[in-house]
Amino acid sequence: MSLWERLKSRLARPAKPEHLRRGVLGERAAKRHLRRLGLKFLTANFRSSRGEIDLIFRDHDCLVFVEVKTRSSEDWVRPAAAVNAHKRRLLSQTALDYLRLLNNPPVKMRFDIVEVLLRDGAVREVRHLPNTFPLSAPYRYG
Repeated sequence: MSLWERLKSRLARPAKPEHLRRGVLGERAAKRHLRRLGLKFLTANFRSSRGEIDLIFRDHDCLVFVEVKTRSSEDWVRPAAAVNAHKRRLLSQTALDYLRLLNNPPVKMRFDIVEVLLRDGAVREVRHLPNTFPLSAPYRYG
């Protein structure tokens, strides 16, 4: 092995696992889709100690917290079904952490899910499911 090949192999980043590559592809497709619908992109992959929100948008006077579910097959169940009660609670808590960073503005908020279906490594379909679930109890406002 030549010196150049050895350097390249040491400096090369390891390939991302397939599920992470699919996730990035799905988030990009969801972001494009929501922008086309007129939503204003704010941030991606917001993390707090309680979880992560894939995408955050503004839709007029409403903050939209988006969970993206990317699948190459829906033979058994729809991708949105993976957002169970536990995941909804974590998303609610993380959304409240985001609002805390903004000094708790009095804004409307909603939780959307975007399903991205792939075929042969390419986006086949994007489904936007707006206002899929409310802020989890006991975190609901008045």
